[in-house]
Amino acid sequence: MNELSQLLGLPEAEKAKRGLVHTPAEIAQQPDTWGATFELFRSERDRIQYFLSAAGMTDAGASQVIVYLVGAGTSDYTAQAVSHLLRRLWRCEAIAVPSTDLLTQMDELILPGRKYLWISFSRSGDSSEGVAVLARARERYPDIHHIVISCNPNGRMLKETAENPKVLGICLNDEVNDRGLAMTSSFSNMVIFGQCLAHIQRPETYEPVLRKLVAAGKSFLPRAADCAAGIAKQGYTKAFFVGSGPLRAVAKESALKVLELTAGKMLTMTESALGLRHGPMAALDRESLFVCFLSGDKRVQPYERDLLREIGAKRLAKRRVVVGNSELVTDSYADDYLAPEVGGIADEYRAPVDVMFGQLLGLFSSLRWNLMPDSPSPDGVISRVVENVSIHL
Repeated sequence: MNELSQLLGLPEAEKAKRGLVHTPAEIAQQPDTWGATFELFRSERDRIQYFLSAAGMTDAGASQVIVYLVGAGTSDYTAQAVSHLLRRLWRCEAIAVPSTDLLTQMDELILPGRKYLWISFSRSGDSSEGVAVLARARERYPDIHHIVISCNPNGRMLKETAENPKVLGICLNDEVNDRGLAMTSSFSNMVIFGQCLAHIQRPETYEPVLRKLVAAGKSFLPRAADCAAGIAKQGYTKAFFVGSGPLRAVAKESALKVLELTAGKMLTMTESALGLRHGPMAALDRESLFVCFLSGDKRVQPYERDLLREIGAKRLAKRRVVVGNSELVTDSYADDYLAPEVGGIADEYRAPVDVMFGQLLGLFSSLRWNLMPDSPSPDGVISRVVENVSIHL
């Protein structure tokens, strides 16, 4: 049995005592849920296409529409994970803009006279900022069309806009509405839905990609779990996550999962491979954990190899982990190599699979620090839904 299946096999009473009722199962179920999210998309496709046409996203007009991908925290990283693919396939500006920025700087971020489509991601649909930003945008900029993708049918972002013709709400299946504090299934499934949106004109071109992602996810989970559990036992207090292009969102989400699930006992940092040298490398030391989500793009990968080699030569990390590309296994760039079997899949699609290593590292590190993964913040510093933000007019 691998380390994750051992947690899943614990008696229910022990799971409850150790805060393991939800998080391990929500991580483990992910590949099995992606197909259902695709089927949900197919059932909604006609409705979405009609709405996109009304928003100006036609073959003739799509390039004139600015698409904002909106979310906070993990939902923002969802937006970042799909922005590259949406931009390429929709052939328009698709920009991830945090809802936390829009709340304070909305007027500065909206260009007069331009057409906008906002796609908002939110697990709960109830976060203070997300609700306020959507309401404020509808009031101040009534011509903007909105798609809201959530996992909670009772969230205010869906319920309060249900009758508005300028807002299209999509609720994912209840099983991916994570009950644990950290977003895991909700993240990967909102990314999958975003990838489906990118392929809305020809969803059949996405099906083979999805099949590869599901197969890769299932084979990757046990190997990633054993590696993450072994690393967690060493009790790192600093971890650095590097990813470039679309994989930078994976690095950010992985860093957040480790930070959240350890209640800050593991401090994390994230950068691109080239950006790390411009100052942030100063924080690395011989006791650090370094994780690189290695690009499959032959233009990008040499820079990441150079960085891995430099960190090794300078002894700037105690352990280097590479996620991606089995070609490096025979090299001395890292101590651990995890190669998801995503052959032929572009970096733009890898987030749902690759992020599971970060989720698992957070899970097992949480246990290493004697925390309860389902509710790892004993002092209540963070909560499952951010609801206590005062909204100022």
